[in-house]
Amino acid sequence: MKPTLFLRIASVLTLIHSVLHTVGGVLSAPTHGAEEIAVLDAMKFHSFNFMGSMRSYWDFHMGYGLLVTISLLTQAVLFWQLSTLAKTDALGIRPIVALFCLGYVGFAIVAWNYFFIAPAVTELLIALCLGLAFALVRPVGSA
Repeated sequence: MKPTLFLRIASVLTLIHSVLHTVGGVLSAPTHGAEEIAVLDAMKFHSFNFMGSMRSYWDFHMGYGLLVTISLLTQAVLFWQLSTLAKTDALGIRPIVALFCLGYVGFAIVAWNYFFIAPAVTELLIALCLGLAFALVRPVGSA
């Protein structure tokens, strides 16, 4: 097996994660009744001055959610580009792959502790693919 395959799988999983995060986390409507709607209304309609700008907790919620979406999309493209680069400079990509592998383990821990199982499992699968890609990297031209 070649690292290219696992980097491309990580890329596709990250792209799927980005889409599902956007649809389920950023664009979804309340589904848990009146209490959830009350919390969201409080987040939306109570603004405060933060570093010279009037913002609400809803602004922060949406902003961070969209930042995560953009970050995941960027990483999906990067993993695909690294899979191509692995064919010509396999050893050069190892530190980058290792960094993202460790980062996704950290993401999985945070998701498990503060969110729910689906993103944690997805992030562990991405970390596994990146770890396998790291382990399978050989100098270009070697068997």
